[in-house]
Amino acid sequence: MRKVKQLFDLAGKTALVTGGSRGLGLQIAEALGEQGATLVLVARKQAELDAAVAHLAARGTKASAIAADLQDAASVAPLVAEAMKRLGQIDILVNNAGASWGAPAEQMPLEAWDKVMNLNVRSIFLMSQAVANASMIPRKYGRIINIASIAGLSGNGPHSIQTIGYNTSKGAVVNFTRTLAGEWGKYGITVNALAPGFFPSKMTMGALEALGVDALSSKAPLQRIGDDEDLKGAAVLFASDACKHITGQILAVDGGVSAVH
Repeated sequence: MRKVKQLFDLAGKTALVTGGSRGLGLQIAEALGEQGATLVLVARKQAELDAAVAHLAARGTKASAIAADLQDAASVAPLVAEAMKRLGQIDILVNNAGASWGAPAEQMPLEAWDKVMNLNVRSIFLMSQAVANASMIPRKYGRIINIASIAGLSGNGPHSIQTIGYNTSKGAVVNFTRTLAGEWGKYGITVNALAPGFFPSKMTMGALEALGVDALSSKAPLQRIGDDEDLKGAAVLFASDACKHITGQILAVDGGVSAVH
């Protein structure tokens, strides 16, 4: 029987992290790397990827990067093929790449709706399917971590930021996670989702400025918003063998906001 530290050990494991060059994706990459995983990061901008790889290398993590735009469905197959070439196998897939768009529902442009849906929903289906077929299903092992949001667990209030596309997409991620877990459990693949609350990031900068950190913190039982280490423990849990009997779950990491609102 393994000790608890061994259950959380990712030495010898490999991980593909989308949206991994900054923000929550980089935080998760740091955590997986610290536990011993070898990483491939994916994002659109090569310069940001290079900086992230250097940052991880300075922390002792072996990582490389592939620039790709996951809004383009044609980019998925060559991306996964290149990741397989570098890693040999993909044990962990973190579907973190995402986008948002603020607009009242009656004014939401169709092209903005499609952008959000293509990146936040379609790309995680395509990435999960490609990685599972290339590595996880043949080996009967895999850990898929989707990044949902507490915005996918409830609607917007009358004084909330107006993000119907983002909320809808993250609601889809929640049920995608549950449904895929049900289908792929027979392959030894666990599929779970993290649902962050407010964390400082490029995507949330506008909302944080509009609503205010103090106002957002006041809505949380813990009286704070997320920081640069609050997703790490949950990500390692879902990526590790400590998660071998957990699947189809949505874990809110939000200071308790979703529990009381």
